[in-house]
Amino acid sequence: MQLINATTPLEEARAILAESFDLKFTKAVERVTARVYAKVKDRIPEIEWPFYAPLILQINRLKKEKDAVILAHNYQAPQIYHGVADIVGDSLQLAIEATRVKPSVIVQCGVHFMAETSKLLNPNKTVLIPDSRAGCSLAASVTPEDVIAMKAQYPGVPVVTYVNTSAAVKAVSDVCCTSSNAADIVDAVPGDTVIMLPDQFLARNTAKKTSKKVITWAGSCEVHETFTAEDIAELRHAYPTAKIIAHPECPPEVIQAVDFSGSTAAMIDYVKSNRPPRVVMVTECSMSDNVAAEATGVEFLRGCNICPHMKRINLENILWSLHTMSEPVTVPEELIAPARAAVQRMIDYSRKRD
Repeated sequence: MQLINATTPLEEARAILAESFDLKFTKAVERVTARVYAKVKDRIPEIEWPFYAPLILQINRLKKEKDAVILAHNYQAPQIYHGVADIVGDSLQLAIEATRVKPSVIVQCGVHFMAETSKLLNPNKTVLIPDSRAGCSLAASVTPEDVIAMKAQYPGVPVVTYVNTSAAVKAVSDVCCTSSNAADIVDAVPGDTVIMLPDQFLARNTAKKTSKKVITWAGSCEVHETFTAEDIAELRHAYPTAKIIAHPECPPEVIQAVDFSGSTAAMIDYVKSNRPPRVVMVTECSMSDNVAAEATGVEFLRGCNICPHMKRINLENILWSLHTMSEPVTVPEELIAPARAAVQRMIDYSRKRD
């Protein structure tokens, strides 16, 4: 049997998968996947659907056979988010839901740190990531040695670490946070000073919401760091009636210029609750595509960037992952307890707040 790996072109991957699965687009496939296409028809051209639909059908069949659940981040492409995902959400939502899943296999459609987090919370389950190269520029910006050095420089100061980090970094941190609960976590930890890493912009934006001193790290997300106040001004000029909303991983001057800023979940809630006639989501492009499928009557205008890491996950390698049970995610034994404790403290606090 031929193998599909991280460098296999999609066309070749489909040919290999066709040896084990029927990937023809038939009337039966069209009928079974019609409900999915009705959601995404404004985002996926009709001519492309015959390529996606058979894969969606086979993935949904195979995950039942393998006792698997698919967790997908909001930045995944619509055919994944609406077609095969069982649970969708931002980093916090997926972390919480990972503690509740019943199936023995978790397929993480996101980047590697998310799969590590699922493994930390489910050490006895099999956690798969369809492409282990799906990394994160933000997670790569800090090492456990960096954190240890910061703690030595500021003894006794608690370390609040963004969940967008490796298990090794989480293991030397006091508590994790996400963009949705960062200010609450900072306020909850003891003392009047915190170290918050690795996202400098999330830390600086959080500092404006707390009375504590926030010591930052020079990391950033390649999707959000490139947005500028000038970009927002251009969007205002181009779309004067549109609401512009952004993620707090953007620079502070961007956050100051938009109509609303919040976590991935908060941005989605803003659109669904307020139903602005026109909206620009200053974030990852697939997120606005996915929200658009559920927010009828709202016109979504482009003002986004694409995350190349998230886009390493596709229907072909999801099906291959389930078919071959690859690529399994492992966390060194010595990291599991301390890293899990940092994530669990975040989850416990979030549940108390709710």
